[in-house]
Amino acid sequence: MNTKSILTACACIVFALGFAPDSFAQKGKHIAVLIIDGFSNHDWKQTTAVTTWILEQSGRFKVTVSTIPGDSLQRAAWTPEFGNYAVVIQNTNNIQNPRLRWPAHAERELEHYVKKGGGLYVLHSGNNAFSHWQEYDRMIGMGWRPKTSGYALEIDAGKNILRIPPGEGQGTGHGDRFNAQIQILTRHPINKGYPEQWQTANTEVYHFPRGPAEELTVLSYAYDSTSTKRMWPVEWVVKYGKGRVYNSSMGHLWRGETYPPAYRCVGFQTTVIRAAEWLAKGKVTYPVPVDFPTKEKLSLRPEADFIHSTKQ
Repeated sequence: MNTKSILTACACIVFALGFAPDSFAQKGKHIAVLIIDGFSNHDWKQTTAVTTWILEQSGRFKVTVSTIPGDSLQRAAWTPEFGNYAVVIQNTNNIQNPRLRWPAHAERELEHYVKKGGGLYVLHSGNNAFSHWQEYDRMIGMGWRPKTSGYALEIDAGKNILRIPPGEGQGTGHGDRFNAQIQILTRHPINKGYPEQWQTANTEVYHFPRGPAEELTVLSYAYDSTSTKRMWPVEWVVKYGKGRVYNSSMGHLWRGETYPPAYRCVGFQTTVIRAAEWLAKGKVTYPVPVDFPTKEKLSLRPEADFIHSTKQ
């Protein structure tokens, strides 16, 4: 089944009405999640479809999608109701076309939403976006930024965090994708019960991720075996006002791929679910599955799981 067919099949499940939770909580058994998409140098349509499937298959989430219009006039009027959702997943990236932006009023609404206590999940290349937006940099903590922009964090052999000032080192980048060994730096509700080290598939480890790096906690890191031969953060959380932000370089899905190993990884899927639950509730109840990957072994879901589900 090709990507276009998968996305067409997904359309009926991803554009459902969201819940209207009180104080960004959930009503009933489902947590209301909003995915923002519409432009990226990555395959944002399939990224949204697979992420929706991962979350809804857990039985804990109801996902709504808001696609930013391509037409500039319609885009200028685009105003999502962030307050109706416990979690917003940011899946837009304008790194290759800086003129593509959210309208200014939507930027302010997202800032207000998170400051009041909303949860923001910055999905992979979402942290490449919006270098013009100062408060976005504060929300995401670190992202894909030039050498002159913000601090870079590195992990040394003693598991200490090294803070590299603006102008030193390099701008953000990555080497070839590889099966990265994720190493826990800080125990947190999201990774509670995970092994100290676990493998994830076909991953980009960002070197010199940069930003204000304020109110930030690094959860995990990985050795960059294909480029710098140094250790860099993979996941981090940020406190922004009363809100919570989760940011990670995991979740790469490039044009021409269909449900690739990076998304089939049991560790990645589990983390998506647990991170979203933590953003919504400040705690995690979703269990670590028995087939969670280990230091020595990957664990991938069958391709047929997603493709069969989207045919229904």
